[in-house]
Amino acid sequence: MTCTAHKWVFISFLYFPQSQWRINRDNRPPSHLPPINPFGIILHCMMKKLLGVLVLCVAVFFAWHWFSRLGVNPAVAPAAGGPPKMMSLPVKAAPARREKVSAKIEAVGDLLAGESVVLRPEIVGRISAIRFEEGQKAKAGDLLVELNAEEQRSAYAQTQAALNLEEESFKRIRDVRAKNLVSQQQYDESLARLQNAQALLERDRVRLARTQLFAPFDGILGLRQVSLGDYVSPGQALVNLESVDPIKLDFKLAEKYASKVVKGLKLEVSVDAWPDRAFRGEVQAVDPRLDEATRTVKVRARLPNPDLALKPGMFARIVLDLGHLREALFVPEQAVQAKGSTSMLFRIVDGKAVLSPVKTGERRSGSVEITEGIKDGDWIVIDGQIKLRDGMPVIQLKQDAP
Repeated sequence: MTCTAHKWVFISFLYFPQSQWRINRDNRPPSHLPPINPFGIILHCMMKKLLGVLVLCVAVFFAWHWFSRLGVNPAVAPAAGGPPKMMSLPVKAAPARREKVSAKIEAVGDLLAGESVVLRPEIVGRISAIRFEEGQKAKAGDLLVELNAEEQRSAYAQTQAALNLEEESFKRIRDVRAKNLVSQQQYDESLARLQNAQALLERDRVRLARTQLFAPFDGILGLRQVSLGDYVSPGQALVNLESVDPIKLDFKLAEKYASKVVKGLKLEVSVDAWPDRAFRGEVQAVDPRLDEATRTVKVRARLPNPDLALKPGMFARIVLDLGHLREALFVPEQAVQAKGSTSMLFRIVDGKAVLSPVKTGERRSGSVEITEGIKDGDWIVIDGQIKLRDGMPVIQLKQDAP
């Protein structure tokens, strides 16, 4: 086999599968195989590499074009010879803005009756009369329930008769004593018997009066718990009476507001039953003692309720107007994260995220007041905080800029 034949066999072995060539006895390539061009092989390999480079360039171009359309600021390249920078994380951000707001305090509370009582008998007895209808208005002094009073009337009549007798006896003793015909002891005994009879009559009068239950104040009667003829015992609930005009409102405020809430402070109330109405009232009293467990102060207000729209037991949302305007720094509420008992947010400083502790104040729809920790105009991360770490470089989307 010649040198040329050896070269041809080597190239054919690289280019064609072994099963597609044979060497005949004259050391010549088979006649059915095409002639081999080594330069074509080299050119073919170079074209494959060139095609790969071209595909990579096209991919880089489209990636650059896509990021450009998103409006992402390009990351600053690291200084020559310096360590490579961390990959910048795209985030959404918004500036902290200072706004003038009215000084208000928001709270929640419960509506209570201005006056509330449950009528209960003081003695045992059978109900002989019910002189009211459920849900009706009652005036102070109206007779509502009567118990059977036959026994009490009999006892009262008996003591009245005994008192009359003692009065006549005392008059005779007094007249005789004036003539000095009876001793001082007889006079004193007669007087004592008279006073005892008077006391017994007063006792029976009170017992007789307890058979009747009257309305202690103006109000609205609730649902009765007994029926005519029921035998009741002392302290058993008969019916409730509620005075709801004006109506009371109890709520609690944080300790920091204790010095700002005073008697006469105006407030506005809304309830779910009347979503389109606002009820106005004023603070009536502030508890001088704070709750030691919750560090809150209890406040009571009164609201006019002429149409009886407000009912005791309703849940109320309260806004207290402190009566002046103030400037406050607000950020979107999603920017603030709670870490234990501390509120944190990320500021963007020189292209890096800086984790900053803050103190929060008033909350409004979609935003929260920051009282300490940031300045007006600071850029705050509002989206993308989950993967963000303190000191990590970030790139900000232009579409979120003001």
